[in-house]
Amino acid sequence: MKYPAIFAAYFHFVATQFDPNKRIYGILYASTTALFWGFLAIFIKVTLNDVAPITVVWFRFVVAFTILFSYFLVKDRQKLVIFKKPPILLIVAAACLTINYLGFANGIHLTSPSNAQVFIQVGSITLAIIGIVIFKERLSIRQILGFVIAGCGLIFFYRDQLQNLIGNEDTYFAGVSWLILGGLAWATYAALQKKLVQNFHAQQLNLIIFSLPIFVLIPFVDFSGFADFSLALWVLLAFLGINTIVAYGCLSEAFKYIEANKISVIITLNPIITFVTMAILGAIDVDWIEAETITIYGILGAAIVLFGAIMVVIPKEQKVE
Repeated sequence: MKYPAIFAAYFHFVATQFDPNKRIYGILYASTTALFWGFLAIFIKVTLNDVAPITVVWFRFVVAFTILFSYFLVKDRQKLVIFKKPPILLIVAAACLTINYLGFANGIHLTSPSNAQVFIQVGSITLAIIGIVIFKERLSIRQILGFVIAGCGLIFFYRDQLQNLIGNEDTYFAGVSWLILGGLAWATYAALQKKLVQNFHAQQLNLIIFSLPIFVLIPFVDFSGFADFSLALWVLLAFLGINTIVAYGCLSEAFKYIEANKISVIITLNPIITFVTMAILGAIDVDWIEAETITIYGILGAAIVLFGAIMVVIPKEQKVE
């Protein structure tokens, strides 16, 4: 049985109606991941007003693991056998995803949601590089040009943000460094997941990937403030955990149906959701999240990054329409 079941049921209907080869499964799963990730940075930023980044990361894994473990405990206990002897590559993948979560949370904490979504694109670009180096995918002229364009866009966006953050340059640099580290770690995780999913159930892999960080991070979690959390804060934390299991659950399933570079194209578009949402929140002047300061030049830089990233990850035989 595929998971999450509600998405699998809908995707099965669409696939049988329009795509007998079921490749649309991968597109729909990856699109769901992009949608959830598009809102993720915003909700993390709001939560970080009251909770430390490492606690947010730990709680996300706890919720995700609890839901997934409970599902298999009731529906398919045989899948739990992976705890007896998890593959070494799976342990490495779990460690990489932990670093990714920490990098993303700290990067958002020190900068902003939209800024985080721009620099985390390093992950998608790096995944394409891994495909070329490790999986021997051919590098086209278009991809080389895409690397250059994305790099120029990152520099353009970075310089624009620095000009708007006079006096906070060190904080911004630290945030960007966390995000780049997170992006590199995610690319490694995704490449390992792509390999492992060929031999294991996708959600069975996530049992280890979600559980390892719980034990690794628990010494650094401050539990003293939990009693003072408001209901709204608990709801936010629960949403972040559910976001984790839905987004990564769908991502794992997507790897079963379409190539890693096609998945990268789809998830590369998720910053658009963040930018639009943050612009709307800024326009209506909400008081529960700080408005972003991004000039037209910064928006142009972000667009250049996304355009370059898409050029990199689109496979050679696919035409841009």
